[in-house]
Amino acid sequence: MATSTSALILLLAVSFAAGANATSFSITNQCPFTVWPAARPVGGGRQLNSGETWNLDIPAGTSTATIWGRTGCNFNGNSGRCATGDCNGALACALSGQPPLTLAEFTLGGEFDSYDISVIDGFNIGMGFSCSTGVALQCRDSRCPDAYQQPNDVKTKTCRGNRSFRIVFCP
Repeated sequence: MATSTSALILLLAVSFAAGANATSFSITNQCPFTVWPAARPVGGGRQLNSGETWNLDIPAGTSTATIWGRTGCNFNGNSGRCATGDCNGALACALSGQPPLTLAEFTLGGEFDSYDISVIDGFNIGMGFSCSTGVALQCRDSRCPDAYQQPNDVKTKTCRGNRSFRIVFCP
């Protein structure tokens, strides 16, 4: 009995430690229309009606990823098309979205996490992006001063020890 109790305690401790390293994203649609957020490389994708929030957990060990909103989508099951940000017709994206798309980009690990908004590949939807311990970025149009406009811009922000981010479409 003591062996099975010890094994259960060890399993719970490992599960808790793995969960502590996961990163959570609260993705809210404040647009007056439906947005279909997508995430890569985690393959996330779903319908997000106006006023809804999707809580997405990024698995521990993921070092970089992007999240974007797709618009004008029509899906039948797991396949369809989007007017902007489409990823080869897939609901859960395994590929990057097609321009134009406003990207939330992040790099996780070490003492600091980095995050930014990019409109290098075009602008399709307003976006706010923040972490619990850092600067809030807002991008309402293609001339967004908080976003990367070209590859040599310096717009990346950092936050210390963060594992909780917030993305808002149409902030």
